[in-house]
Amino acid sequence: MKCCKFLILLFLSALLLPEYVKGQQSISVDDYPLIGAQVFIEPGQTEEETEGWFRTMRDNGMSVCRIRMFESYMRKPGGWDFSLFDRAFRLAEKYDIKIIGTFFPLTEKTDIGGWKFPESRVQLNSFAEYIKQMTTHFKQFKSLYAWVLINEPGGGLKDNEFSRQMRKEWNRQYPQPEYLENGYPVLVDLQDKRFMNYMTTWMLNWIASEVRKHDKNIHLHVNNHAIFSNIAEYNFPEWRRFLNSLGGSAHASWHFTLFPREEYSLAMSADCELLLSGAGNLPWFMTELQGGNNTYSGGRAMCPTKEEITQWLWIVMGTEGKGGIFWSLNPRASGIESGEWALLDFQHQPTDRVTAVAEVGNCLKRHKPLFSEAKKLDPGISIVYIRESLWTETVVSQGTPAAQDGRAMCMTNMLGYFKALSERGITPNLKAFEEYDFSCPDYTGQTIILAHQIAVPLSYVPLLESFVRKGGKLIVDGMTGFYDGDVHNQMLTGFSLKNLFGGCVSEFKRIDTPCLYRLKGYEQPVPGYGWKGLIRPDKGAETLSRGGELSLASRFAFGKGEVVWVPGLLGSGAWQGDGAPLAGWVCRECNTDRLPYSFQTYHRDVLMKLSETKEAYMAVVVNKSGTLQTIALKTDGKKRPAEVLFADKGGVVNGDILTVHPEETLVVCWKK
Repeated sequence: MKCCKFLILLFLSALLLPEYVKGQQSISVDDYPLIGAQVFIEPGQTEEETEGWFRTMRDNGMSVCRIRMFESYMRKPGGWDFSLFDRAFRLAEKYDIKIIGTFFPLTEKTDIGGWKFPESRVQLNSFAEYIKQMTTHFKQFKSLYAWVLINEPGGGLKDNEFSRQMRKEWNRQYPQPEYLENGYPVLVDLQDKRFMNYMTTWMLNWIASEVRKHDKNIHLHVNNHAIFSNIAEYNFPEWRRFLNSLGGSAHASWHFTLFPREEYSLAMSADCELLLSGAGNLPWFMTELQGGNNTYSGGRAMCPTKEEITQWLWIVMGTEGKGGIFWSLNPRASGIESGEWALLDFQHQPTDRVTAVAEVGNCLKRHKPLFSEAKKLDPGISIVYIRESLWTETVVSQGTPAAQDGRAMCMTNMLGYFKALSERGITPNLKAFEEYDFSCPDYTGQTIILAHQIAVPLSYVPLLESFVRKGGKLIVDGMTGFYDGDVHNQMLTGFSLKNLFGGCVSEFKRIDTPCLYRLKGYEQPVPGYGWKGLIRPDKGAETLSRGGELSLASRFAFGKGEVVWVPGLLGSGAWQGDGAPLAGWVCRECNTDRLPYSFQTYHRDVLMKLSETKEAYMAVVVNKSGTLQTIALKTDGKKRPAEVLFADKGGVVNGDILTVHPEETLVVCWKK
């Protein structure tokens, strides 16, 4: 009975989610840039070795490190022994290195990532005591900068005493009805997914609350991971209420396996855009970047090149990131992953990857006022994902071949749009539906792309209608709206988007060869993969592409705005093949000529991230094409003086022409 009451109190406390962030420590201009690496501390290391790591960081321009605070190395029978970590904190102070400590409660020796949820109340109480010990003991050190609440939240909720009790209480608060209001039964629901989403936020908030019992001001941070597979579990707007900054882990060999290696920079760019949107008004930085070779760990064995290290760092900084921290500086010596991932070699000497980090850091420090104030230039194009779509796709394909044979396309179709536009020099926003601001009075010049978002909750329809009515453009592709938010097929139960889209779908046909959409007003055919939808348009809808007697694409005016509807997977056409046709069509629809800079033509495996201050525009250009690229820029017609701030292979800017060598990162500044 006591246990039940205790957990009910925990549940109710989570509902409050107090706003701790106000007035607490955040990232200042003086801290910028937060570039560094994980210093891996474990028994057996000597003081000489540890001091050498901090000295190497200082000598190479790194100002911050992470330290995983192993409870197993500090909790002893009858008490605590902090000496191993005290030494590291003292040496960090000696070399003026800020420490971001990561809570890592007691776990199995073979658990390299740490548990995400407790198994019982006993383990939860033990975690609370550990947090108390960490926060009260290490706050004495000036080197302590922040706490990471837990390493890489995402997944890990098991069927145990703790989760069952929490689910019982959650079900009382959010019961799933057996029937919908329109009479259709609920045979498949998303309650497990919703509960997982809730629990991840609950756990992080609980940890933050425990820290605040002992330290009201310390900076709190967290690093999500595997964002392309875990994104639907993360409710970033709620996290903002107890965090001071948002972060992520972006290990190419673990997290970018959707992409070929030549697109890892594209993957990093998309990862950063998701974090930028999730952070909202909070600062963000990439908490983990792959620093070195992985041999037996990782989805793919690889060692980053110095050029990739440079590209990833600049992509982070070009997306408003406040810094990047590499995993790791030194390799761990014991257990799984031993001898892997490090920036240093086995003799503790800097590799060429360390030199690359130092060169980027030196440039950022030389131009600190410029980069610290820079904001991403909003192109007015937002690719918006709906978590219910990702959940529904997982649920309906689970246990069937659909999960393996390429039918699971919600994520890759969305990324196809991102890839196509990126290779035209335009970086669209990537946002969760709840991260988009639907409260503006006017959306003229703004576009939302719903790329194969198969499930649209009924509560989202009025928001989309308001967006378009106020002048926004909605580009809809694929099987968007096929389901509602409770896995009911809206083609049969009543299409909630009919009034907004100006019609309904007759049927979707599976196609094994691409459909070439010849869209009115655009000469180049745009390929679509997977499915082809046939539209029964309402009066007033304009047919943009015809397939027999029915429409393959339509345009429909709604209020001050319009909906462009192509129920075929155009994003997947770009993802699997040439993105030039899609990029050109979207640029035409969105009038990207108004942007200060983009590419005149399509450049495959090249991307440009544009940011701005009050006085300047800045572009980070990365060439992964394997050949020298001469890029003619499309401008808004204004002539501005240009300066190359960084070029690791001698790239240049000459008027509106960029010359970028293979694997080069070029950073250009134009004064307004």
